Amino acid sequence: MQLSPARENQVSQAVLVTEIQVGIAELKVAGHPDRLITFSLGSCVGVSLYDPFTRVGGLIHIMLPDSTQFNTVTKPAKFADLGIPLLLSEIRRYGARSANLQAKLAGGAQMFSGSNEKFELNIGMRNATMARQTLKKLGIKILAAELGGNRGRTMILDTVSGQVFIRTAGSQLKVI
Repeated sequence: MQLSPARENQVSQAVLVTEIQVGIAELKVAGHPDRLITFSLGSCVGVSLYDPFTRVGGLIHIMLPDSTQFNTVTKPAKFADLGIPLLLSEIRRYGARSANLQAKLAGGAQMFSGSNEKFELNIGMRNATMARQTLKKLGIKILAAELGGNRGRTMILDTVSGQVFIRTAGSQLKVI
């Protein structure tokens, strides 16, 4: 059986796509047609940056909002205030232009609730707020966000289209 040219193109493109995992407190950059994926965004926030002209994208998995609360920082990607500027620097090394960048955010959930004071820290909301502030300082426009709630998410950046897919347990796949 012979495939039509359109179907053959789809099959060959599907084979060449690499899915690159971004771990907790990590950042990675990739060009088309690859995809960047990060799992387990609970109170953590995923921030994607994408240049639609060069089709270069980057993704960071942020755990905490502010590095100034710590004496020693060994993983800058762990923090919104240090990691997002670092992601910007890395994505520019791959040819993306700052003026073209579009940001998308996901995560920032409140995973635990209760009357106990330790649950009142609301790390998710603080991560989201610091991510937004840092992006604003850097002059990067936020195109979409899927933040809050009380469930974990998986975030996938497609460098071909710039679409971000959000997988949440018990919900249908969402595109932002």
